[in-house]
Amino acid sequence: MAISPTLLPRALVRASGSGRDVAALIVDALGTGLLRPFLLLYGVTVLKLSVAATGLTMTIGICSGLGCVPLVGRWLDRGARSTVVATSMLVRVLGVAMLLVAPAGHVGLFAAAALFLGMGNQAWPAAHAAVVATVAHGRERDAALAAGRALRNAGLGAGALLATVCLAGGTGALRALAAATGLAYLVATALAASVRLCVRPFVVGAETEDDAGRAVPRMRALLAANVVYVFCLNVPEIALPLVVVTVLHASPAWSAAIFVANTVLVVTLQVPVTVVMSRLSRRTVLVLAGIVIAASYLGFLAVTWPGQGWSVPAVAAVSVVCTIGEILYAGSATALVTAIAPAAVLGRTLARFQLSTGFGLAVSPAVITALASHGSAVLWGTLAAATLVSAVAVSAERHSGARLGSARVSRRAGWRRGADARAGSPQSGTS
Repeated sequence: MAISPTLLPRALVRASGSGRDVAALIVDALGTGLLRPFLLLYGVTVLKLSVAATGLTMTIGICSGLGCVPLVGRWLDRGARSTVVATSMLVRVLGVAMLLVAPAGHVGLFAAAALFLGMGNQAWPAAHAAVVATVAHGRERDAALAAGRALRNAGLGAGALLATVCLAGGTGALRALAAATGLAYLVATALAASVRLCVRPFVVGAETEDDAGRAVPRMRALLAANVVYVFCLNVPEIALPLVVVTVLHASPAWSAAIFVANTVLVVTLQVPVTVVMSRLSRRTVLVLAGIVIAASYLGFLAVTWPGQGWSVPAVAAVSVVCTIGEILYAGSATALVTAIAPAAVLGRTLARFQLSTGFGLAVSPAVITALASHGSAVLWGTLAAATLVSAVAVSAERHSGARLGSARVSRRAGWRRGADARAGSPQSGTS
């Protein structure tokens, strides 16, 4: 069933439990935008660490933060909702505090700060999606997830823009931005904690319902495909700047313009596109997203082919197609996971999905730069092929899941017929 546009404002509020949770999301995004794009610069200029040491420490922190995600999933399945969201924000307050007290040259405190920031950043998406799945249902939930992503992107963009203006102040400005980020996280924590949204642990009585409710969906094809799909999120930040500067020899300002355009399109189109695509199944939209993203990669290949003489505006035009694919992906992937997750294991199912997302985001910069070193054909051809294969895998998993479900129904029906036959046999004492 398609989403009614009149439900969208109400769906957004219901998605977070209250207006305070919406405010917490915005404040948290603003704080994150103030510091996250410049964390590497903070380590190099304020703490006087080498670029290599800073980058490696940040990568280790992001990857180590994934270790908390399974624990977050189990915590969510025990009924916690807003408490997990607030904790993910509070952990980042600790990370910012360690940045502020770290003396120059102290890589240990910077590593601890990167770890706590990584833990909070990895825990928040699953916790927020669990809140949405608790207070909103059906296609209204999809619209709420989309609206939350649009708001978060707007906050991140506004925070990054404000931070860019303030960077003229040098190292003092970076320390002030870190302090402002910590304060924003603290305010967001208080707002999220004040909602007090929780649910009772899911309890079922019947054996078949218990088995079905407690089994975490494997989603092997979906999780594997998600690792590849998520590469599109780093294309505007990593792949396109490489192409614009090293292949087309254009000004880096073009990269910034493409990134800003990407952010504006996501903020303005995420909800409307999700509403329009609600006429299709979530899995169909996810498959379509893979096709659009792969087509954009082939478009990048065409406009950057050596000797073609295409201009940077052609790359910018193709980036719009890539952004549309990103919007389709973001509007359907998490919504699909929340739709297929049994209530008893919603948290663990979302945690598995977040692990695949976090892993894809962690490895994509290294993979993209490694592919780019072999030329545009290798970069865009490999990404297009991998994304198309992923889309096919997501589609095939739907059909295999349907066959598996039919087989389970058949087995249950056969078991019941056998039980009825036994109940009617002479041994049962009935005629």
